[in-house]
Amino acid sequence: MSAETCDVAVVGGGPAGLLTALLVARTGAETALVAPAPRPDARTTALLDGSVAILKQAGVWAALKPHAAPLRSLRIVDAGKRLFRAPEALFHAAELGIEAFGWNVPNAVLTQVLAEALRAERSARLIESEATASQPGEQAIEIAFGDGRLSARLAVAADGRKSLLREAAGIGFKSRRAPQDALAFAATHARAHDDVSTELHTAEGPFTFVPMPGGRSSVVWAMTPAHADEALALDRDALSAAATEASFRLLGRLDIDGAVGRFPIVIGAATRFAANRTMLVGEAGHVLPPIGAQGLNLGVRDAAAAARIVSRSRAEGRDPGGDAALGAYARARAADAWTRTAATDLLNRSLLTDFLPAHAARGLGLAAIARIGPLRRFVMREGLVGGPGF
Repeated sequence: MSAETCDVAVVGGGPAGLLTALLVARTGAETALVAPAPRPDARTTALLDGSVAILKQAGVWAALKPHAAPLRSLRIVDAGKRLFRAPEALFHAAELGIEAFGWNVPNAVLTQVLAEALRAERSARLIESEATASQPGEQAIEIAFGDGRLSARLAVAADGRKSLLREAAGIGFKSRRAPQDALAFAATHARAHDDVSTELHTAEGPFTFVPMPGGRSSVVWAMTPAHADEALALDRDALSAAATEASFRLLGRLDIDGAVGRFPIVIGAATRFAANRTMLVGEAGHVLPPIGAQGLNLGVRDAAAAARIVSRSRAEGRDPGGDAALGAYARARAADAWTRTAATDLLNRSLLTDFLPAHAARGLGLAAIARIGPLRRFVMREGLVGGPGF
C-alpha cells in the first residue's frame, strides 16, 4: 500500500499537538494530524499571559475566553510545619499593568476549539487513528497508523511522555518518579476565590487552587502514594472534608464537584529536542511537577517554535526536516525546557526534604522576591513568558 504524503505530520491530539498542527498549517505547509478522537477530560489548564498571546495570534482566544477564569493574583503560602517558613507572597497582575497573569481554561473546551480551527484550515487534515510505528529515513519519515501509512518530510512528536516517535528517533529521555501522586478535581467552596490562584506548599507537595468560572476552583493536591490510596478509599463527603483540612480552610469548606483523577508525579526531559526528522513538543519533550503552571505553557511555546522553524524553512527553500531546521529547533527549546524542568524539580524537592538549610534558602528566596521591588517585578514578568516564574 502506497503512503499518503504531506510536508509535516503531527502525532498526538492533545492541546500541544493540536496547536502545533494549527500553527504549522497556517504557514502553508501541508499538515496532517494523526491522533484518535480525544478522551473526555475534566481537567483545566492555567494558561499564562505568554501562552494567551500565542493563542490570540492563532485566532482562537476569542472562542476560549468566555469559558476561562482570570488569574488576577497569585499567592504562595508556605504551609509546612517547619522551623524555617517563608512569608506568604501575593502578586497582583495590576502591578504590571495587565488584566491577569493568565486564564484557567477547561481542557475539553481548549481541545474542541483547537480541533475546530484545525478542521477549517485548507492545508490541514485530521487522521483519527493511533500511530503504531515511526520510521525516519534520509528523505522522509513514515508514520504507520491503522491500515495506512503517511510519509512526511518532518514529524512532530506530541504523543506524550511515553512517546513512540521520540523512541523511534533515538532520542533519550531522563526522568524520575517523585515519591508523590496528585489528586485532581473541581470543587465549590464557601468563600469566593476573588480570581486569586493559590499554591500551598506542604510537606508532601503543593496543594493548588486555580479559579474557575462560577465560583469554583480546580484543585491539584500532591501527597504520598500511600496517602493517595487512603484518600481515594474515602467516600465523597469524607474526601471533601479531608481536602478542606488539607487546604487549611483557606476558602472555607470544600465540596468536590465531579470526578477525582489521580496521576503519578514524574519529572523529566529529553536529552535533545530534535533528531532524525523528528521534533518533540509537549510531554514528549518534558514532564514537570504541578508547580507554577509551567507544563502546558512550555508545550505552547514548543508549538510556536516549531511553526517558526517550518515557516523559515519554507521561506528559504530548505527541508523542514533537515539537520539545519532540527538544530535550530533544538537550540530554541533546550534552555527553556531544561531550565523550567530543573527549577520546578528543585522547588518540589525542597518541599519534601528535611534538610533545614534548604528550607531556610527557600524561605529567604521567597521573602526577597516578595519584598524587593525590582526582583519582584522581574520574577512576575519572567513567569508570564515562561521564565522560572512562580
